[in-house]
Amino acid sequence: MGIKSFAVLSNGEFIENPRFLPADEERLKIAQSKRDKLPKGSPQRRKANKAVNHLYERVANRRENFAQQLSREWINKYGIIVFEYMYITKMVHNHNLAKSILGAAWNKLVQYTSYKAEDAGRRVVLVNPAYTSQMCSGCGQIVKKDLSIRVHDCPYCGLSIDRDLNASRNILRLGYSLWRKPRCPRINWQE
Repeated sequence: MGIKSFAVLSNGEFIENPRFLPADEERLKIAQSKRDKLPKGSPQRRKANKAVNHLYERVANRRENFAQQLSREWINKYGIIVFEYMYITKMVHNHNLAKSILGAAWNKLVQYTSYKAEDAGRRVVLVNPAYTSQMCSGCGQIVKKDLSIRVHDCPYCGLSIDRDLNASRNILRLGYSLWRKPRCPRINWQE
């Protein structure tokens, strides 16, 4: 999951970030400006406050609808879905990215996918995102790079792919390894 692309799947599919808040930000600024000019406690201000709340509710509803539809699509398509566990509370300390991170609503997608997977008999696995974008999905070597570098070029095996696609393949591999680890003894029901 990311900011530039909302999500990158290991099969090479890129899901665009819908950016619902920036789409309505100009309307919000105008509505808030009108509200702030009105006297406090007046009926006009209450009416203007309802208009601002309606715009925020619209953004929240569109974000929720996007997460619900995407999670349903994935549950219908895949048997195992692997997410990187995002430490969002730590990530929003970067004030340059906080609005974009919170606007993406990654946790909602994980939450909706998890409960739908439980109902459908699918599996959701969360993995630690450490080094997933720096590890080569071809050979497993660590290739250090800055966040500004968007292409993964491996000097060891020659693999050259998008950084996020490389990370998604590593996340899927880690998810499969965690999924296969027995947490409790498996029962053979045919015996």
